[in-house]
Amino acid sequence: MEGTMKVSYSVLCENDVALEIRLEEILANEKILKAVKSEFAKGLRNIVLSAPEGAVIELRTEKREYEFTAGKNDFADLLELAEEDARKHRRLKKGCDGIELIDIVTID
Repeated sequence: MEGTMKVSYSVLCENDVALEIRLEEILANEKILKAVKSEFAKGLRNIVLSAPEGAVIELRTEKREYEFTAGKNDFADLLELAEEDARKHRRLKKGCDGIELIDIVTID
C-alpha cells in the first residue's frame, strides 16, 4: 500500500481521572447547592434545584493531542510508532508511560 496516514495520540498517566457523576448526586451536595443558589438566585427564597433524570457530568483530565505521519504499510505498528514518537520528543515521563491512539486519517 502506498500513501501516508496522520496519527493522533495522547500520553496516559497513572494519575489521570475519568469519572462520570450523576447530576442528581452533585445537586444533593449541600455545599454545591448553596453555591449555585448564591450565584444564580441571590435574594430569592424557596428555590429548588432539579436535574433531568440520567444527566451525567464527566470529570476528566485534559489531555494534549500529538500527531505524526506514518506510511500506510505501517498500520499494524502504529502503537509502537506512537511510542517511539513520544520517546523521541520526550513526552514520556515518570508516571506517564502509556499511549492512547485517538485518530487515524489517511492522507493519500
